[in-house]
Amino acid sequence: MTDEHRPDTDPCPDPKWYYNTTTGQVEHGTLSRSVDRLGPYPDEATARRALAIAKERTAAADRADREWNDD
Repeated sequence: MTDEHRPDTDPCPDPKWYYNTTTGQVEHGTLSRSVDRLGPYPDEATARRALAIAKERTAAADRADREWNDD
């Protein structure tokens, strides 16, 4: 972790992590535009899994829709 992302040196600490869908990078705090971010996540490791988490949630919602519609 670089010094700029350490909570004790960050002038505006944000305890949350985000995944930037444009750059593919994980960010600590709200560094980029909200339209480009997934999150917040509680830690860096979870933010790194953002795309997998979104895919899992979409699959679960699709299953729920099919069950609701009796498909």
